[in-house]
Amino acid sequence: MSGPIVFISHNKIKEGQLDAFRGVNQEALQRLKEQKPGTLAQLAYLGEDGAEVSFIHLFPDAGAMDLHFEGAQERAKRAYEFMQPLSMEIYGSPSDGVLEMMKQIAESGVSVRIDADHLGGFLRLNKS
Repeated sequence: MSGPIVFISHNKIKEGQLDAFRGVNQEALQRLKEQKPGTLAQLAYLGEDGAEVSFIHLFPDAGAMDLHFEGAQERAKRAYEFMQPLSMEIYGSPSDGVLEMMKQIAESGVSVRIDADHLGGFLRLNKS
């Protein structure tokens, strides 16, 4: 079993699409929260100038990441109406399927970084 995995994507919001993106993003986040229980966190942060958005995902292991990525091509097709991927980062050891997907993304010109060697750490989900 693999350890925890963090997946971060950085994206450019297409000109004039910020308001539409906000609405679609909220709908997508709610759907993912309901349909992908193995995803521990999915957070979206908008850059100060509103031109870029970053998504941070946290998975307990590669299996949960695989489940999250099921249907990703359809979700990406919809999202890419409003934004363009700039770069992606993975911290942890994803499955061979995710590695292959990242290879294809890199071949399309998107920067992809993978740091697979998890050295340790912790995550507190509550303050006690």
